[in-house]
Amino acid sequence: MATEGTNLSGYNKALLPNGEKFRVGIVVSQWNEDITSSLYKGAFDTLLDLGVKPVNIIKWEVPGSFELIYGCKKMQEQMVNAVIAIGSVIQGETKHFDFVCDAVAQGIKDLNVNRETPVIFCVLTDNNKQQSIDRSGGKHGNKGVEAAVAAVQMADLRMKA
Repeated sequence: MATEGTNLSGYNKALLPNGEKFRVGIVVSQWNEDITSSLYKGAFDTLLDLGVKPVNIIKWEVPGSFELIYGCKKMQEQMVNAVIAIGSVIQGETKHFDFVCDAVAQGIKDLNVNRETPVIFCVLTDNNKQQSIDRSGGKHGNKGVEAAVAAVQMADLRMKA
């Protein structure tokens, strides 16, 4: 859990692999679009900062976070070095939140275990909208930035393995 008032999205570019040789797919949920578009911007800008060429960043949109699993599976087939799954699920009055969060986490875990292309989990699962805002460019930083850093690190690991 993020510490109150702490921005956790900083990174030291000098310690990270250069991403110029990587192709990265980003699958973005359209649900809670104000949040997911901010996460996407954080991821996209960070990938550029880490050397990934704009032409090598492929963005697909899916209706909601549940559909991220299928979208990421199909993105893995596009000759990418890593995939970032971007979504936002905000607690409501029903158990739907629990089912979606569990399914997406398990589905992305399964893609990582059963396939060669790493999928980075950038799905916010917050209790309220303010928590999502705080983690998509607000006071706690932008989880999209963290996902992009992880994608470059995992793409590099995949090339070395």
